[in-house]
Order: sequence, then C-alpha cells, then structure tokens
Amino acid sequence: MKIAVAIPCYKVTQHVMGVISAIGPDVEAIYAVDDACPQQSGKFIEEHNTDPRVRVLYHPENRGVGGAIVTAYKAAIGDGMDIVVKIDGDGQMNPALLPQFVRPLLRHQADYTKGNRFFRPESVQGMPPMRLFGNAVLSFLTKLSCGYWTSMDPTNGYTAVRTNVLQELPLDKLERRYFFETDMLFRLNTVRAVVKDVPMDSVYGDEESNLKIGKILPEFLRKHFSRLGRRYVYNYLVRDFNVGTVYSLVGGLLVLGGGLFGLGHWITGNLHNQTASSGTVMLAALPIIIGIQCLIAFMHYDVSNVPTEPLSTTLDDLQMPQGTRVL
Repeated sequence: MKIAVAIPCYKVTQHVMGVISAIGPDVEAIYAVDDACPQQSGKFIEEHNTDPRVRVLYHPENRGVGGAIVTAYKAAIGDGMDIVVKIDGDGQMNPALLPQFVRPLLRHQADYTKGNRFFRPESVQGMPPMRLFGNAVLSFLTKLSCGYWTSMDPTNGYTAVRTNVLQELPLDKLERRYFFETDMLFRLNTVRAVVKDVPMDSVYGDEESNLKIGKILPEFLRKHFSRLGRRYVYNYLVRDFNVGTVYSLVGGLLVLGGGLFGLGHWITGNLHNQTASSGTVMLAALPIIIGIQCLIAFMHYDVSNVPTEPLSTTLDDLQMPQGTRVL
C-alpha cells in the first residue's frame, strides 16, 4: 500500500517544516499545497526542504482548506497512491499518530478514518470551553445531516482515506472551506462508506484561527439542514423505500395533521370565546403523540442503518485481475 500525506499550507511557515520532518518513513509521498498563502509557504518549503518525498503544489487563488485537500487528493490518485492522510501544517496534529489512522484502512475495517478529541476526558482538558461547546453542538448536527451516529468531533481535520473510495466521490463538488470535513462525511454516506474515529488529544499552541463563529454559524446551519434533506430523500425515497420511510412519513403526517387540527380549533375557540371539549383535545393530541413515537422509531432505524461493510473491500474485489481467487 502506497501512503501519501496531504498538507494544506496557509500561514503555517512557523510550523510546517517541523510537521514534515516528523512524518515517518512509511509515507511514500508528501503533498504540500500552497493555497495562495501570503507568506509564500510553498516557496518557503522548497527553500528549506531536504526531503525528496515532498512535492509542492500551488494555487493561483485561495480555495480554502477543502480546495487544497482536493488538489492533493487528485495528485495522489494520479500518482497511484492507495491511502491519503491529511495533516494540517500548523503543528496541532502529531504525525506520530499516522499509523493509527492508516491501520483500520489496511485491515479493511474502514474506508475513512478521522480524529476524535472527545474519546477520552483527559483529551479535552486543554480545549477552550466555547470551542468544546460548539464542537459538541456541531457533532450532533453532523450526526443528523450525515448519518454517522457513532462519529464525534466532525470538524477534526486529521483524516485518512482510501483513494479508490475517493474516486467514487464528486471531488469537484466538495465544499471548499470550513464545511469541507462535514461535506466529506455527507458524501461518504451517500456511497455507504465506513467511517471510524481515532482517539487523539487536542493541542493548542500560538496559531491563530481564521474561523469566526458568528460569521459561519448561519451558513453551517443552512448547509446542515440542506444535507439532512438531501440525505433523507436519497436514502429513504430514491435509493430505497423501507420501514424507516414508512415511520418517517406516517409520523410527519400525524404530527402535522394533529398540530393543524389543534391550532385551528384553538384559533376558532379564541375568536368565539369557546372552550374546546376534551374530545377535541384528544383528537388533536393523539395523532401528535403517535406521530412523535413514529419519528422516534425512524430515528432508531436511522441510527442502526450506519454503514458497517467497508466499500473499499468491494472496490478492491472489482479491481482484481480476472481469474483471481478470493479466499
């Protein structure tokens, strides 16, 4: 298996050479992507680098972390790499953990691995409280929109992926900026890829974050709801029609019908100064109660529907020469 490392480079000249020097000998290629960095990180790497594995890729304009990683992904696919590990150049991600991210892919236990800073209580002790709270909220929204209910810490950028799985994804349609990691999970779910979390500790140094919560929060909410709707339509209406579909449709109709019925009688009662009878209240409440139970059953079905069979195993079998025996 040929392993490559992708490093997005934007204002990381203070740390990037230390990151490159810490990458072990198991890695065959290192792609450093200068994303129109004002510090000219690509030129800086070329001037100070002595590692023959390093290849600097340049963007004429800034495309965001997603754009930088997609460029590295395409280069890795073109060079015949089998696995690509994404490590940031700011020193927050320890390259020594790379084998832990690659191992599940080599053993066909997963198609995509990502870091999880919430796995151990000790790992979050150094995390700022606001970032801890925000990450927990984003994790729940990502579970809803992407369908990976056993995954946590969705904004964690320490990832590894099989290139044959990447070839099944529309790389040019991936989000280019801060929503990239979440959009990657959404796209992986559409092809039923298996995602596995890898425990890691959080590290915060003197790096400056470009993420402005107040600015990106409305955008994140809109994109999460958009992907939730698209995932539901694709998984429960287009690609399959199953018991989860029935639970969701029946539950939604009952809640909507009971709510509209109750609201209508409440407005009529207020206009005519009349109190609703107990029967009317029951006719409004009962569909809502049953509908909520159906929606809970749908959620339970969706949680149990997380992909468990690695897609890369099937893709490897399809790529085997004709006549090869699978033991």
